[in-house]
Amino acid sequence: MASLQRRVTDAADDVLREQRYVAFTDVLARLGWVHPVNIEAWRKGRRRELESLLPVPGERVVRACELLTAWARERGLRPEEIEYVAGTRDRRPLRFFADTTADEERALRTHWFAADAEREKVVGKQRKAPDLVAVMPTREWECAGCGDTGDFLVMDDDEPLCLDCADMGHLIFLPSGDAALTRRAKKASGLSAVVIRWARARKRYERQGIVVEEAALQRAEEQCLADAEARERRRERDRERREHEDVEFQATLAAEIRRLFPGCPAERAESIAQHATTRGSGRVGRSAAGRALDEHAVTLAVVASVRHADTEYDALLMSGVPREEARERVTADIDRVLEAWRGV
Repeated sequence: MASLQRRVTDAADDVLREQRYVAFTDVLARLGWVHPVNIEAWRKGRRRELESLLPVPGERVVRACELLTAWARERGLRPEEIEYVAGTRDRRPLRFFADTTADEERALRTHWFAADAEREKVVGKQRKAPDLVAVMPTREWECAGCGDTGDFLVMDDDEPLCLDCADMGHLIFLPSGDAALTRRAKKASGLSAVVIRWARARKRYERQGIVVEEAALQRAEEQCLADAEARERRRERDRERREHEDVEFQATLAAEIRRLFPGCPAERAESIAQHATTRGSGRVGRSAAGRALDEHAVTLAVVASVRHADTEYDALLMSGVPREEARERVTADIDRVLEAWRGV
């Protein structure tokens, strides 16, 4: 239990540092008990209870939740119970377990917020049911309702339905590509669904567009035509503003790198900051912790740079050495560089 308490505490501390609130599902993912992809499948209603995706006994999960609750109360975090709703047509309530008590289920659903967290925004997002999903199949399939087929299918309790059998046959497809048109059409449509397709090369589902009511799409097209010039001017202003913000943050991050690693050359610190903050890269400089100049996040950015630029790591990968083994081999080299830059 002491080991579990330590693991839960470490996981919760990491999550809180990154997003200023902690949900039990976040802790489950950090513990390695459930993959975020499976949590999303549960949220979309593909599983009635989350327990079917967990490799550990229910008693251990409940105990982990109790430890999280104790941790949160010690830190003075504010609780908020969240009602999980399935991303299905019936919007049915989701449960963590089939046989837990009401109090246990309530504890599993509780989110814990720091005082400076955007509580209302997070609660509203979490309580909102996920979008309905329609799949663009990549192989032949048969509707479980009518035995026919079609360009799209909707999963209902692990059975594929065509749009007609899912009562969505009146919707029309709007491909991805125009964010304003998509946003307006979805907002105007009383019923809609996100369309996804399995990408074999990337081994993941990717968004292809949405299906919406025809009248909603027509209304959205009219709105987009009416303010096309204004939206283009706004996009240009936004691009300029983001570029200015990026330059400022890169300078701030470079200064923080130099503070933590005074021996790091100025031009190298600037290069690390620029690389870590590239928009759309998903690198540590774009994370919440990186934007907050968290010392651990800044150090990770420096370590990543040293690993690729100052060790034989890349050459090891090219020679076929597994990633984890290659990382282990260059650990001592990284430590030597960091010690020199710290002035140790």
